[in-house]
Amino acid sequence: MSSILVVEDEDRIASFLAKGLTAHGYTVTRVADGHTGIDYALTGDFDLVVLDIGLPGIDGFGVLEQVGAQQPSLPVIVLTARDSVTDTVAALEGGAVDYMSKPFRFDELLARVRLRLRTAANVGSSGDDVLTAGRLRLDLRTRELAVDGRQIELSAREFRLAEVFLRHPKQVLTREQLLSQVWGYDFDPGSNVVDVYVGYLRKKLGASAITTVRGMGYRFDG
Repeated sequence: MSSILVVEDEDRIASFLAKGLTAHGYTVTRVADGHTGIDYALTGDFDLVVLDIGLPGIDGFGVLEQVGAQQPSLPVIVLTARDSVTDTVAALEGGAVDYMSKPFRFDELLARVRLRLRTAANVGSSGDDVLTAGRLRLDLRTRELAVDGRQIELSAREFRLAEVFLRHPKQVLTREQLLSQVWGYDFDPGSNVVDVYVGYLRKKLGASAITTVRGMGYRFDG
């Protein structure tokens, strides 16, 4: 049975989430402010966090930063009333695996919870704590990437993209596949975000690390 932490200061929404998730077999703990959310999330007792952005004490972005630094494998789904591309990008860049804008439908949230728990379980059971390809070494526990032994700083989204590439070396991955695995199944398929982040990785890993396969996608050559 998976354990979920709900960090939400609106009692009505927190109660709604807790009742719904409990009814579907999850163990739910509710907290109402950012500082308490951090304390609970870092205990290691939870499989997933549902996190509101507008919290008292320290907001959701601050929670993401601290939890991501110490528990990078803990999946976080962000809830936000801020219908802003900037806030959405900031949440995803901060390490959230998914987001939902308020108001939301519970059945959609439930589907995302199930998806993210399943994905986390698959990654955790893969046995691949360290991925290597050519000059690159990616440590999934410490979230560190080294090229020829030299540490490279990556954002949360860059790290996830690098992980997908290193799990599929020499394979052509379409933009749609990368969008689904890195940004989530509901991200705008017309976005050029994949191309932008491939460009970021090339600057850090070397231009020859990722090859553009015209009309198909990208191939990681290491």
